[in-house]
Amino acid sequence: MRLGREASVEEVNERLDKDGYVIIPSYLDGADVETKKEDLARVLRTVPTGRNDFEGFSTRRIYALFAKTRTFDRQAVDPLVLEVIGKRLGPGFQLSAPVGISIGSGESAQNLHRDDGVYPIRRPHPDCVVNTMWALDDFTEQNGATIVAPGSHRWVDVPAEGDVHTVRAIMPAGSLMIYLGSLLHAGGANSTDSPRLGVIVEYCAGWLRPQENHVLGVPRQIVNELPRQLQELLGYNVLGLLGNVDGRHPLKYVDDERPVRDGVLDLDGPG
Repeated sequence: MRLGREASVEEVNERLDKDGYVIIPSYLDGADVETKKEDLARVLRTVPTGRNDFEGFSTRRIYALFAKTRTFDRQAVDPLVLEVIGKRLGPGFQLSAPVGISIGSGESAQNLHRDDGVYPIRRPHPDCVVNTMWALDDFTEQNGATIVAPGSHRWVDVPAEGDVHTVRAIMPAGSLMIYLGSLLHAGGANSTDSPRLGVIVEYCAGWLRPQENHVLGVPRQIVNELPRQLQELLGYNVLGLLGNVDGRHPLKYVDDERPVRDGVLDLDGPG
C-alpha cells in the first residue's frame, strides 16, 4: 500500500494491480505544501459549499483548477505520475476532473463509488481512469481521510456497502495517493473543527470525454502561457483523428484564432 519517495513505475503499478491504490508519503516537501495551501485558501474564499450529499454540504470544491491557480502545474505533469498513467491508459490520455477539495467540519462521508462509473462501459474493462490525490493536510481517521476498498478494482459486481471491507488512506501532508478509477472509494466524514484539504488530479484515456470541458473552463490567455505538455493534457491534443479542429492539431489555434479552411489534414502540432 505504501512506497517510498523513490518508488519506481514498476513498483507503483504492481501495487495498483494488487490493491487498486498506492500511497507515497511526503512526496511534496513542507514548503511546497504551505505554498499550495496559501494559494488555494485564496481561491476557497470565493467558492461556495456543495449542492448535494456527494459534493458535500460542508465541503468546498475548486473546479476548473488550472484556471484559478498555478500551484499544481508541476504536479499535473509529474514524471512518475505520467509514466504510471501512460502504462495504464495508453497514449493521448488527458486531464479529466482536477479539483481541490476542502472537506469541512461536520461533513458526512460520501457513498462508495468508482470514478470510472460516469462511463457506461461493461465490466471488466481495461483501465480508462486513473486518479491522484495530493494531501495538503494530514489525512486522519477523524478529518475525512479517503475511504478505500482494497482490491475492489477487480470486482464486477459490488456487494451491499455494509459488506465491503474498507480502510482509511491515512497519510501525512505532502503525500501522494494514486488510485484506479475502478476502485471503490469515498471521501470520509470530518468530525474535527478544521477542514481537510486535498487536490485531485484525475486522468482519463484519450478516447473518452473528460468530466470537465477544459477548453472552455481554462481561458485561452491562460492556456497560452502554459507548457505544451499541460496544454495537451487540457485537451489541446489529438489521438489519431480524435480532437482535431478543422483537420488541424488544436495547438495551432492556441496562439492563432483565425479560422483555417485550406482542407489540409495537419495533426503534427504547432509550427
